[in-house]
Amino acid sequence: MLSTTLRTLRTRWVTFVGSFVALSLGVALIAVMGLALASSLDAPDRRPERFAAAPVVVRGQDTLEVPASIGDRAQKLAQPRPVPDDAVAKLRRLGAVVEDRSFTVRPEHGPADLVGHPWSTAAFAPYTLDGGRAPEAADEVVISGDWARPGTRVRTDGGTVRVVGTVAGPGFENAVFTTDARAAELSPRSLQLVVDADAAAVREALRGTEGVQVLTGDARRYADADPDRDSEALTAMNAMFGTAGGVTAFVSVFVVASTFAFAVAQRRREFGLLRTAGATPGQIRRMVVSEALVVGVLASAAGCVLGSYGAPRLAEWTVDESLAPRWFTLGDYTWPYHMAFCTGLFVALCGVLAASWQAGRTGPTEALREASVDTRAMTWGRLLSGAALLITAAVTLALALVTDPGDLLRRKTYVSRPMLLITAGALLAPVLVRPLTRLIGWLPAQLPGAGGMLVRENAAAGVRRTAAVAAPVLVTVALAGSLLGATATLAGAKATEVRELTAADFVVTPAGDAGFDKATLRRLRAVSGAEVSASSSSAVYVLEDGVALTRSDARAVEPGPLAATARLPLAAGKVSDLDDGSIIVNEEWEKHTVGRRVDVWLGDGTRKSLKIAAVMTVGTGDNGVYVTPRNAPAAPVDRVDVRLADGADRAVVATGLRQAVRASGGQVLTRDTWVRATYPETNRTTRTGLFLVLGIALLYTGISLANTMVMATSDRVRELAVLRLAGATGWQVLRLVGAEALMVVAVGGLLGALVAGINLVSMWSALGLLSVQASIEIPWAALAAALGTCAVLAVISAVAPAVLSLRRPAVELAVVRE
Repeated sequence: MLSTTLRTLRTRWVTFVGSFVALSLGVALIAVMGLALASSLDAPDRRPERFAAAPVVVRGQDTLEVPASIGDRAQKLAQPRPVPDDAVAKLRRLGAVVEDRSFTVRPEHGPADLVGHPWSTAAFAPYTLDGGRAPEAADEVVISGDWARPGTRVRTDGGTVRVVGTVAGPGFENAVFTTDARAAELSPRSLQLVVDADAAAVREALRGTEGVQVLTGDARRYADADPDRDSEALTAMNAMFGTAGGVTAFVSVFVVASTFAFAVAQRRREFGLLRTAGATPGQIRRMVVSEALVVGVLASAAGCVLGSYGAPRLAEWTVDESLAPRWFTLGDYTWPYHMAFCTGLFVALCGVLAASWQAGRTGPTEALREASVDTRAMTWGRLLSGAALLITAAVTLALALVTDPGDLLRRKTYVSRPMLLITAGALLAPVLVRPLTRLIGWLPAQLPGAGGMLVRENAAAGVRRTAAVAAPVLVTVALAGSLLGATATLAGAKATEVRELTAADFVVTPAGDAGFDKATLRRLRAVSGAEVSASSSSAVYVLEDGVALTRSDARAVEPGPLAATARLPLAAGKVSDLDDGSIIVNEEWEKHTVGRRVDVWLGDGTRKSLKIAAVMTVGTGDNGVYVTPRNAPAAPVDRVDVRLADGADRAVVATGLRQAVRASGGQVLTRDTWVRATYPETNRTTRTGLFLVLGIALLYTGISLANTMVMATSDRVRELAVLRLAGATGWQVLRLVGAEALMVVAVGGLLGALVAGINLVSMWSALGLLSVQASIEIPWAALAAALGTCAVLAVISAVAPAVLSLRRPAVELAVVRE
């Protein structure tokens, strides 16, 4: 049996090379994604940055901890608390206390990520003066870096300042240092202090004091800006690599199984001859499995080697594209190689088992007859499996629409659901090929000459060949349409929802993180013809089912101005009923009955019982809650909605608003401009991640498509020779082969478009049930690019082996193949 296997591998090398390439590339991609995913699980221990030289840092409460039935639950507070005054008094008796503050600085010319601090904190990084002097006046600053020299005047959102010195430091940020008094004006709240005292003495002094944290050693990194950014970056990377890995595994398994099954189906004549010579069904099955085992082992090993070279390139690309932190590198993991190797071998064996079983059951005479025309391309097992998957997709979709439409808007759903339909479509392809090819080829068949008719009939007769070649196209088009269409549809729905909720004519946003000061708010409210609604970003927390501490984004606003500048999608209640003792929630809340009281924790951790004044529909999931400013303590005003009063002149009001914010900085945007700026079509990370997924899918399916086309065309040498003997010229044969390739690509594209359409319609239906008016966004450009690429690859891969076969005399080919 082994000698027969080796002879078969040598004589049918084209078929096995195609299977080898498809499998090795699939294993390589699985290994690459496995390595990237494993490396995104852990972040290195980050050292303190801004306070590396600080003796002790004391922070106020920044985490809410609530006891639950399964243990304490914790959430980061939206408004961390400052160190209590009595604690500050105790610390001042121990030693010098320096209040830390941070604020954004936006220069007219200079780095876009400038961060301001009081000069007294510069020594804790440490920063040292390497030019000029320390700031002494409110308009003087010291900068890090060399983007400006001492003596230079720089216009910023907080006014014009003069650079009086430069510092050298660790280089983890672009810093701007002002006097301590000016920093207190720009950032009134100080959330942490540096204490020049012994750590043990500080802890002893604060014994029994609630709401404070004493940070020393490596724990001082929690006082840095965004200390969890590494873990958050890894979470985003983990999600991206997890999605890419899942899609890669699905595409590779799907395409490899299809390629191996087609390779076995091509050999029906060979199996028929073996059965005629006395081979038993078991011998044929063992031979095919042995061949798959040899190819699987060699291809999986080659794929692991390719993966070891490809994974570092992927890591470098993610860092270059700012999708990963600069420190991200691949870890020394071996399990991704084991997983990829075993997956490749398993897929190779599974890809031939069903086909070999069917080949072993077929009688010799029947096998010889089926070698020319596919009369039994669909087995009962394949039909039942495809129907079961299709019914499962339909039932789960219907249940989701009835019970939880919002689930269809989540990434894990709109990424995984197409795979179910793709598999069902591929399994049922032999049933769909004939009607689709006759539909697509109806018009070409009506043209003068026999070319159009031959293209249609050849594609319809070679059901296995057409289905196998259409499978990679189906995957590519379905994924491109589903993923890009889903994100575009959802982004458009979010923008439409926000646009409908906002009745304001203008939206004014502040220049810095500190929000608008009271003087600016007074000037905005004084603008003639403007109805002003100032609001703040905050959060509320609720313990659901006694086990889950859930955060809901909140906007704090007065009810009267809110009713004038917003159109909330209310399911029950009235906006005017909102007061300091109530809250507006959405239907996602466990308790969402008007008049019912709920226990919540406010953005600073204060517990409070509020009455539900109104209930909103869920929408796209961005509808948070609304409270009054008293229930959002310390939340700065970060948005002002302005509606024109009756008879007010739009241009005059816009000019007045710009003058009101000129001193403190800020932007006056129209509603549509604000919506476009706040809710872009798709954020960069999501878009890049999707293109990574689709790029991998397109690369792999493109190579697999080329392999399958070469295999299919090489197996049709005798057929092409017969056409030559019947009087067809070489160019006519090549045009026929190219047209058939385009026909098959069209079949796969149509099936892929059908899958994508079902997914997009299901999302559109879910949005409608959630009371969101949205339109289906079809990524025409991406679909055209994917389909065009598949068409070019298919034509080249079909015509190239046909050209080589036409170099030999037609009579010789016909005799040899016979």
